[in-house]
Amino acid sequence: MPELTTHTPPFRTVNKIQLGNRLLRRKEVEQKTGKSRSAIYDGIRQGTFPAPVPIGGKSVAWLEEEVDSWIANCLEERKRQRLEGIPTPLRMTTHQPERHA
Repeated sequence: MPELTTHTPPFRTVNKIQLGNRLLRRKEVEQKTGKSRSAIYDGIRQGTFPAPVPIGGKSVAWLEEEVDSWIANCLEERKRQRLEGIPTPLRMTTHQPERHA
């Protein structure tokens, strides 16, 4: 029988709604995170992005607190990579075009 492992998501899930915690629709999540629709749903399937909550009918929304937690985790990961000297996409050397005389 395969061994079950527990996976800790890279964001803090909310079990109890706090007063003032907004619900964000997908377009707002896209704007806030810079992720595309497909990247959001890929992240949900992989367990690396918060899942939406049903709000009626076929509509869903995301808890802003969970999205903010995901963003904070991205910043922490960037900080960790910098401390460990791991190049991040913006810090990687880029190809310089050849100059012709």
